[in-house]
Amino acid sequence: MNAQSMSLEQIRIAGMEALARELGIVGMVRFLQQFETGHGDYSKDRHEWLDNQDMDTVVKRIREKREARKKTK
Repeated sequence: MNAQSMSLEQIRIAGMEALARELGIVGMVRFLQQFETGHGDYSKDRHEWLDNQDMDTVVKRIREKREARKKTK
């Protein structure tokens, strides 16, 4: 079928089939995730998460995560 004569829905379906065939389902999902626009206001959310934390708290959390990771290895 000629892409110029296909509807947008037909092109979308053919594209998904090609991605799944060439990349496998997991690869297709990973590819499509690159184009996820997300939601919310990251800048505003980041300020809510980080503005009330001092450097000592951040360093402590990093150390705790590193220690936890070492225990799982």
